[in-house]
This record gives sequence, structure tokens and C-alpha cells, in this order.
Amino acid sequence: MKDLIKKGSILIVCLCISVCVWAKKPVYHYVLIKTDKGECLLKLYNETPKHRDNFVKLVKEGYYDGLMFHRVIQNFMVQGGDPDSRHAAEKQALGNGGPDYKIPAEIQETLIHKKGTIGAARDNNPAKQSSASQFYLVQGRVFSPAALDSLEQFRLQGKKLTAAQREAYSTVGGTPHLDGNYTVFGELLSGIETIDNIAIVKTDERDRPLTDVRMSMDVLTKREALNLERVAAGLKPKTGFLTKFFDLFSSRYY
Repeated sequence: MKDLIKKGSILIVCLCISVCVWAKKPVYHYVLIKTDKGECLLKLYNETPKHRDNFVKLVKEGYYDGLMFHRVIQNFMVQGGDPDSRHAAEKQALGNGGPDYKIPAEIQETLIHKKGTIGAARDNNPAKQSSASQFYLVQGRVFSPAALDSLEQFRLQGKKLTAAQREAYSTVGGTPHLDGNYTVFGELLSGIETIDNIAIVKTDERDRPLTDVRMSMDVLTKREALNLERVAAGLKPKTGFLTKFFDLFSSRYY
């Protein structure tokens, strides 16, 4: 009997250890954005937790499904997230809708508006608080060193760009004049061409596409996120029987 109890205890301990191992959390949250012009995979920054958590919450609720990219400006950005766009009439003015709360600004010097980043839209409130739902994906353009010098002198009124900013904006491109004014809270890992595909659509005088460009979003599950990070680290994804078994004992998300 003692041996049986001992073996049972060992089995329980092993199961607990295994569950703990399989309960490892991903480093980041990821969101798959699907549009009429392609798909893209978004990584949300941990450095902006308020924006990250709010965005994940809305995506899980299906808040963005069926909404439009209602403001599109080529070589600048594509904006969406206005709930009024879900059933908007043709030529209806958009851009003022959203939840009845704002997100405190989480503007950081190292999180810049390089191409493929996601930023939070906002009105002109002095605290630079973000809209709870409206966002933009940065397209921008590539700047020459001379153009960056001119930007510093005139648009930035003498403020100098960092070495990291100059490197990003002269290679990847982006919208440097937005830095320090809006919260950047994530970046695309793939599908950056989707932004280009949206940005070239024809628009009206309010920058609304003449043909609706709609979106839907999904948060990657914990297992999908873990496997994504394993592949990024040069490891094989875990998809075997034991992985699926132990995943039954942990939450789908994290």
C-alpha cells in the first residue's frame, strides 16, 4: 500500500511539473489582422501595457470585425477602428466613434513610427490620451539624410533625431514627425505589403476609400504564440500529442 501511495505521489508531482512546464507563457501578444487587401501579423509591445491589454480585449470581443479602414493617405498611414464604420452609409463622415474612455499616453522615445508599426489615434487633448479603439498602421516613406536634416530644422523646430531614428527612417521609412506625439504600441511581423495595398486605393475628399476596405482580427492563442516564438528562435513548433494533452489543462489565452 505504501509503495502504491508513493508511486501515486510521484505521478502527481510529475504531472504538476509537466503542467507547469507546458503552462509557459509567450513573451508577447500577437494579433492577426485580415483585410480585403491581405493579412498581416502584429506583435504588441510589452512596453505599452495599457494599450496592449485594451487592444487584446477589444479584439477578443470581436470589436473590430467588419469595421473599415476609413482614413487612408498614401505615404502616410491607414486608419481604422471607428465602430460607426460598420454600417456606415456611402460618403458618411467617419472618425469620431469609439468607446467612452481614453487610454493614457504611453509615448516612449525608443518606440518610433517606422513603417509597419501600429499607433493609437487621438484628438487634440493636451495629455495626448489615445482613442480606445481607433488606430493607424504606418506606411510613411523613406527619407534621405538631407530630408531628415530639413525635417529637424523646420518641422521639428531644431530637435535632433536619434541615431536609431535616422537609421530607421532612411532605410525602412516611416513618419518621423509623429514621434513623441502619439503612442506606438506594436509592429507588424509579416504582411507589411498589406499596408501598401490599402494605401493605394482611391479615396474621396475626406480620405475615405471609395470602395470599402474592411477588417477582422484574431488574437493568437497561447500555443500559436509559443510556437511562433519557438520558430523565431530556430526551434521546431510543439504540435505533438503530449502538447495537445497538457494544453487541455491550461487556458487558451494568457
